[in-house]
Amino acid sequence: MGYAVVLGEALVDLLDAECEGRPVFRQEIGGGPLNVAVGVSRLGGSVQFVGSLGDDVLAARIRAFLGDAGVGTAGAVTVAAPTTLAVTTHAGAEPDFRFYGEPPSHGLLTPDDLDVALVEGADVLYCGSIVLLCPPVLAAARRAWSLGTGLRVFDPNVRPRLLDGPAALDGLREVVAEFAAGAHLVKLSAADAELLYPREPVEGVAAYLRELGAGTVVVTLGADGAVVAPAGGDPVRVPAPKVRAVDATGAGDSVMAALIADLLVDGEPAGPADWHQRVAFALRVAGLVCESPGGAVSMPTRAEVLRRFAD
Repeated sequence: MGYAVVLGEALVDLLDAECEGRPVFRQEIGGGPLNVAVGVSRLGGSVQFVGSLGDDVLAARIRAFLGDAGVGTAGAVTVAAPTTLAVTTHAGAEPDFRFYGEPPSHGLLTPDDLDVALVEGADVLYCGSIVLLCPPVLAAARRAWSLGTGLRVFDPNVRPRLLDGPAALDGLREVVAEFAAGAHLVKLSAADAELLYPREPVEGVAAYLRELGAGTVVVTLGADGAVVAPAGGDPVRVPAPKVRAVDATGAGDSVMAALIADLLVDGEPAGPADWHQRVAFALRVAGLVCESPGGAVSMPTRAEVLRRFAD
């Protein structure tokens, strides 16, 4: 088994909570790609995080957290900026994210910052999330995409608050199409699909991304499971397990982490049925994440998943 490179953001989440009847914010280390990296490690995969981190005490905590989780940081660079804060509140089914920090510490990785040997040697390369809205990191991701010799996986992980009008959304669609065309696996949420391709059924979105060149597409549907459109097969709905959900933070990231971990262990699935089984396992991982508060801190080990869903 080789290793995965996860290129994206690491930041600090301030999560909506309550203490003694008063609203408060709970601090957690997060960022979608960081969650993915931690999830891969917890599930038994070797992984390196690549991105830009600030020069403050919060960034030091992020580095320590990644190290304790078994995630390598040889490809992470320090930049002269405060750590980005993501304030997360809930007013409906989907969390609302607002980001604070100028310049954004997560958006300052450049193509010249890439450890070329690290990227070229990866068996799996992940790119995606909000860093693709930052021109320096988008350029770095494009370079990494061109250098990667292993399997390439992509997750747009859209945050509407960061899109400044229709032109920005159109630009993001172009970036999604660009990366999807060269991806062995694309994972996105139903909310991502609705924003990018309004009124299009998720099966249609999956088929469209496959037509662009993506090998396999997985669209997560929250408690309703996921749609998987595997290479060589038709879109199929895979149900999610019944769980006692308390916090969905990081659930989608854990699906991506589980799929990457299995790619590292077993390579690409032999056929559609194998993809269905892997997505079913990834949904069990996400279900267990939902039963605990927090994102990265709730990423389970493979043994914990098997114990929880032993039946």
